[in-house]
Amino acid sequence: MHSTEIRYFLAVASSGSLSAASQQLFVAVSAISRQIQRLEARVGAPLFERHARGMVLNDAGQIFENHVRKSMMDMEHAIAEIKGLKAVRRIALRVACTDGMAFSLLPVLFTEFRQLHPGVSFHLTVGSALEVAEVIRRGECDVAFQFSLHPERGVDVVAAWSAPVLLVMQQNHPLAHQRIQLSDLLAWPLALPDAGTTVRQLFDLSCRMSGTFVEPTLTCNNFSTLYSFLLSTPQAITICSQFTVMYQAEEQGLVLKSLGSEQLSQRSLQVQTAIGRPHSAALALFLEFAQHELKEQDERIRTRYGF
Repeated sequence: MHSTEIRYFLAVASSGSLSAASQQLFVAVSAISRQIQRLEARVGAPLFERHARGMVLNDAGQIFENHVRKSMMDMEHAIAEIKGLKAVRRIALRVACTDGMAFSLLPVLFTEFRQLHPGVSFHLTVGSALEVAEVIRRGECDVAFQFSLHPERGVDVVAAWSAPVLLVMQQNHPLAHQRIQLSDLLAWPLALPDAGTTVRQLFDLSCRMSGTFVEPTLTCNNFSTLYSFLLSTPQAITICSQFTVMYQAEEQGLVLKSLGSEQLSQRSLQVQTAIGRPHSAALALFLEFAQHELKEQDERIRTRYGF
């Protein structure tokens, strides 16, 4: 099949319409439409459902897209091996993650790994849990790190660790050295993640089940903002997992506390790769390195804060 047909097909599939694909490719709508029709004739079946507001892949189209993307990934691996890039030198690893891990965890892992393998570079994509899951399933990244409430479908889970929702506060906070219930939080400024995050979903669920109504002082979808607010507001409290602040907690004099709620312990940190895709030498080394570091740091911080 002609590469032009495939390129136009993928553009329409990702953008959702001929006009959007036209703007993306700088090609006339009529030319894209002809190539799509030619491709459908070659395949022997329609690949899109046509609607007034755009085009959506049908079942046949989704099957075709999956095979096309897999073929493209296989080609990339073949070229990489031919050029000798399977050895760990001059290679870029594509990583996707949710916001909590972009704050500190992954930058530190990248830095420490590159001290061992300076030829490896990283391209990091940060998105919601749904966006990250889709990126890894579509083969658009080599490895994903995300907090999940359940086993993620359509991916290989390389490793997983329990990632409970914890309270984070400065060590001189009045609640820092006592047992805490959700109702104890009402008197203090709370900085909470956006409602679309898994950490906030579990926190809100726990509040509803305990009959506690919590009104945050600050809500934000960026943990860096919540963290800065915490440091500049001595009596503030935020929530996250141990992995989000494992490199800052002791250095910044922070206290991590568990509420001991079953609802707040339902998350796990998962390291995911695409199903059926072979690991390059660089990726295999990075996965091994990340698993060892996360296991070691998780044990250290659990011992330090006793949860």
